[in-house]
Amino acid sequence: MLSDVEIAQTTLVDKITTAATKLGLTEDDLEFYGKFKAKISPDVWRRVKDNPDGKLILVTAITPTPAGEGKTTTSIGLADAFARLGKKICVALREPSLGPCFGIKGGAAGGGYAQVVPMEDINLHFTGDFHAITTAHNLLAAVLDNHLQQGNELKIDVRRVVWKRVLDLNDRALRNVIVGLGGRINGVPRETGFDITVASEMMAILCLAKDFADLKARLGKIIVAYTVDGSIVTADDLKVTGSLALLLKDAIKPNLVQTLEGTPALIHGGPFANIAHGCNSVTATRYALKLADIVVTEAGFGADLGAEKFLDIKCRMSSLRPDAVVVVATIRALKMHGGVAKTNLAEPNVAAVERGLANLEKHIENVQAFGLPAIVALNDFPTDTDDEIAAVEKICAAKGVRFARSKVFAEGGAGGIELAKAVEKSFNDSKHFKFTYADDDTIADKILAVAQKIYGAKGVTYTAAAKKQLAEIEKLGFGKFPICVAKTQYSLSDDATKLGRPKDFNVTVRELKISAGAGFVVVLSGNIMTMPGLPKRPAAEQIDITPDGVISGLF
Repeated sequence: MLSDVEIAQTTLVDKITTAATKLGLTEDDLEFYGKFKAKISPDVWRRVKDNPDGKLILVTAITPTPAGEGKTTTSIGLADAFARLGKKICVALREPSLGPCFGIKGGAAGGGYAQVVPMEDINLHFTGDFHAITTAHNLLAAVLDNHLQQGNELKIDVRRVVWKRVLDLNDRALRNVIVGLGGRINGVPRETGFDITVASEMMAILCLAKDFADLKARLGKIIVAYTVDGSIVTADDLKVTGSLALLLKDAIKPNLVQTLEGTPALIHGGPFANIAHGCNSVTATRYALKLADIVVTEAGFGADLGAEKFLDIKCRMSSLRPDAVVVVATIRALKMHGGVAKTNLAEPNVAAVERGLANLEKHIENVQAFGLPAIVALNDFPTDTDDEIAAVEKICAAKGVRFARSKVFAEGGAGGIELAKAVEKSFNDSKHFKFTYADDDTIADKILAVAQKIYGAKGVTYTAAAKKQLAEIEKLGFGKFPICVAKTQYSLSDDATKLGRPKDFNVTVRELKISAGAGFVVVLSGNIMTMPGLPKRPAAEQIDITPDGVISGLF
């Protein structure tokens, strides 16, 4: 079979104006970035904001494994399937980060015959949104350090500067750095570090802002440091909010592209789900719901991460409510959760699948805990056996959820018809949406609720530093904020080695940070890193481009 990039390069698609017309958009509504990409003008919102919302489908997955699950591929193929059924459909996804693109995980434009295109551009610089976010973030850091250099009028405690710098690449050497060395002229020496751009609060703000005015208000609230008497210092205090907003004036506009089959796709924003809130922008989702009758969106990693944050953070702040939730699984991944090594996944093993189904069960329960209907999508592989598939169908029946096989990787939209019909039926299922915790709960109670109800933990353990931070957060008046837990994606627990459905474990909270602009408290658990590193053989070693501009090795 052709590689993803070869499929994308050999598929002829119409100019982006054709996809735009499917949403009722004209050339005047678009700001073009070449023939196949465009941003949607803010004028469109004023025209469509009173339209009724379409149906919203959230796509999540079981706990990811190296065997792969195919959540983005399923999202795209499902949208194409609805298009084949004659529905006015739009898919709303996140933008990929260059970190995993050149690292190990790969891009986020789908795969096989269920892709968004131009996949090379989407996986690389796209329309420059990440550059704008990175630049805005680092401008704030530069202004902060300049303030320290120019006399420190705000009396900032140099030991309590919390605003780092960011870069959209995996670079472990930058996790901890010292700036300001080389004498007085080069600034005030202090310890700091770099996070990856997609973990930045600036990214979260762009994705959670409902419009430009909201964006600007959120930017001003960013906490960058504390004074010597413990007061917070914000971007507004540094008088740089206007400049930050200026840098993001185009980045806040949703990007329009299309699938290989010409289905409109809004791809905008890209926070990681293990260290950030893991959802595409509120702006793009709201546009999609006003422009289409059905919208497919996804949340990163498993239902314990992206879906929990989509529902507890994004839905809480935006009043969005999914009509159905698709949980993607594969036989291969279930075998890994059942204890099978990656090298042996092609061998039939019903017993291993049955053991691994405990992980799927927990993710189904998580969706049902929010009062939403779940549909299990089994992403097909040629090595799947009838008995293994039957084991998955059996557990779905026992849990009272719909089941469908998905063959979109190999067949595109045609391979997603069964899934689309199952999802459409679920629109009539009863829904009683509820959050995992209430706004008025303490931060500690919110953490415990997520740990116990979503992860299945026994309890929560705090480091001494985290206990002090927890008390300070409540004292400063941020106790009503929702929480965004940074946790390994490879386990329901905070220990990546615990596969399946771990029992009798505690979640260790090592640090808490206030993201006042985003509007949540970040809870770092286990040994999660906010700046990933590259593997021994990074994908960057395989990627190339010819003198004629033909890209290879990009998945």
